[in-house]
Amino acid sequence: MVVLALTFFVRGLPGAFKLYVGEAKDERLMPNVVQTARAIWYISVVYLVVGTAFHWMAGVVAGQSPARAFLHGLWVFMAAWSTGGFAPMNQNVLYYHSLPYEIVTIVFFVIGSFNFNFHWAVWTGNRKELYRNLEIVTFVATSTLLVAMASWELAAMDVYPTVSSLFRRGYYSLISAHTTTGFMTTYARQFALEWGHVALVAITTAMLFGGSATSTAGGFKAVRIGLTVKALAQDVKKLLLPESALAVQKFHMTRETVLDDRLARTALSIIALYMAMWGCLVAIPAFFARQYGWDIPSLMFEAASVSGNVGLSIGVTNAGMPWVVKVAYIAGMWLGRLEFLSVFVLVGYLLKGWRSR
Repeated sequence: MVVLALTFFVRGLPGAFKLYVGEAKDERLMPNVVQTARAIWYISVVYLVVGTAFHWMAGVVAGQSPARAFLHGLWVFMAAWSTGGFAPMNQNVLYYHSLPYEIVTIVFFVIGSFNFNFHWAVWTGNRKELYRNLEIVTFVATSTLLVAMASWELAAMDVYPTVSSLFRRGYYSLISAHTTTGFMTTYARQFALEWGHVALVAITTAMLFGGSATSTAGGFKAVRIGLTVKALAQDVKKLLLPESALAVQKFHMTRETVLDDRLARTALSIIALYMAMWGCLVAIPAFFARQYGWDIPSLMFEAASVSGNVGLSIGVTNAGMPWVVKVAYIAGMWLGRLEFLSVFVLVGYLLKGWRSR
């Protein structure tokens, strides 16, 4: 929101670039911040028109009147593109009972979870990003692995006996979790009552992993997972090579970059902080588990959804849960969305100001 507002309200203000860096992780699409903001507006508006049109057509096919289908299509697209997960009806995407509608939402919430730099690179002719970009490669690898895990158990348990039902319930839920969108084609308690432990581990992990940096998705972010894997590979390579050899590890995100210790350390720090917060969000409601009938797998699922700002629920979150758990979940959503470091900087700034007094 800060980046987009700069297009209209900032005309060379001294703090403009700092505001932009705080929102967009210092990734510029264009030479200056205002041009970058306009490029993001351009990308978003084009997707808005195209996405609303496809959702409108899917709504008409599902049996809605043209006017109603247009409004639903507009609202659902905005929630898909922003990985927000909200829908006009309380059954979420399940309300439409339409395979075409579900396919259209998958397309747009997946591309909505991708980095704006990736969109711009592909739009401007750099097609190599489709198979070279670290985040895209990481997302494809992790989503394939987690979908395979969940599908294997769901098929073995005969939860979804047909390929169509497995796709529309199992695959849809897991990809919605991985992109931190939160669209649902099942009821919340079905995760607890029908999904096995392996499938729950897969979808919980997907929510923790999340989407891409410089996107609307939450979670660890694919770039940090990719950097961690590459850092591990570099350490293994160093052990295998002679001491005099220099092991250089590179990664590609719109350009080739050398992986240094600073990048690897930052990625690992954020992942460690996420895992620490996730552990706290499991432990706090665990004190009330016997009273409310919660089990640990359900608490792990809910904590992953909270920390990644996903919105999927297994039934733990409700108006009647203890106020301590509500406060913990609110704090978790806030910290997870701001990714810790910006909060630490704010606290440090306030402490510095207090000490200077």
